[in-house]
Amino acid sequence: MNKVRIGIVGLGNMGTGHAAYLIEGQVNGAVLAAVSDIRPERLAQVKEQWGDGIRTFESPEEMFRSGAIDGVLLCTPHYEHPVQAIDAFACGLHVLVEKPAGVYTKQVREMNEAAAVSGKIYGIMYNQRTNPLYMKLRELIASGELGEIRRTNWIITNWYRSQSYYNSGGWRATWAGEGGGVLINQDPHQLDLWQWATGLMPKRIRAFCSFGKHRDIEVENDVTAYAEYENGATGVFVTSTHEYPGTNRFEISGDRGKIVIEDDKMTFWRLRQPESEFNRVNTSPFAAPEVWKFEIPISAGGAQHKEITQDWTNAILNGTPLLAPGEDGIKGLTISNAMLLSTWTDGWVDLPIDEDLFYDKLQEQIERSAKSRA
Repeated sequence: MNKVRIGIVGLGNMGTGHAAYLIEGQVNGAVLAAVSDIRPERLAQVKEQWGDGIRTFESPEEMFRSGAIDGVLLCTPHYEHPVQAIDAFACGLHVLVEKPAGVYTKQVREMNEAAAVSGKIYGIMYNQRTNPLYMKLRELIASGELGEIRRTNWIITNWYRSQSYYNSGGWRATWAGEGGGVLINQDPHQLDLWQWATGLMPKRIRAFCSFGKHRDIEVENDVTAYAEYENGATGVFVTSTHEYPGTNRFEISGDRGKIVIEDDKMTFWRLRQPESEFNRVNTSPFAAPEVWKFEIPISAGGAQHKEITQDWTNAILNGTPLLAPGEDGIKGLTISNAMLLSTWTDGWVDLPIDEDLFYDKLQEQIERSAKSRA
């Protein structure tokens, strides 16, 4: 194989965006060979705009079994990702799934298991992993430059969404349609980066989610969560979609100082001597370690979605390791499921979560939603 024939399922905003750069030949070794969408009028537009060189299918199942593609990029609603991925693996296809991996970890775990059995290349569209800021942060932490992590704090409230946004589609901000709110729709990248860059998954979480705060919606749109880690570190994650202007500030404190990412810049307050060492030898009651402030240079780059698709294509053709393996999708989803479960049960949630309990609680929300709409 010298070209990966890619099929796209779902031609909404994301699917159309992926199609555009593939048609323009911006991914080496890949070609858009087919698309699938449940809307006949959208497929007719494809024929008119992109010509007959791209095959069209009214169902993903038909496309998977057509022999026209080698891999599939799934750009469908959240609940459908695992179902379609499992079917694609069964048809011998490589899979790249849009974020989030799914709505609940039990279903995503089944997708991961199907991927492992298939032996196919399985990626997830965590395009923020290509952002040089977070790549540099991961590098600094992994190298020990920051020392052992003691605290993380991410305020990500610049997801402003008006009521008009939520009114633009009946499926938006519903338990049955999207399976959640800000945590499942806006924050999957940050929840992924929180654990990917630091190398830490929480051992337990206590969260407070508000549902429909200042908006007429069902799902969570305001969250404050507190996390604890095995090494004694703690973390706070604050997010919302109703504040304006919002904030995007990620602060990580370690034994050797503090790193802050804000306004697309990284600042490192580095201690000349690790705090633990200073504390051990210091004899002055009000002394503090000497600290140096650096603006960390960040290289250009980070081609986002296109780079993840290129990375996945390279893995298929050359066996190179993935920047965003599909199996990683369950990590950020575990964190968001834990936050919701903590609110629904009004208590601490240990990780890994009780997947059956989360599923049952989610079904309760869906049923309550259906009754209120009846």
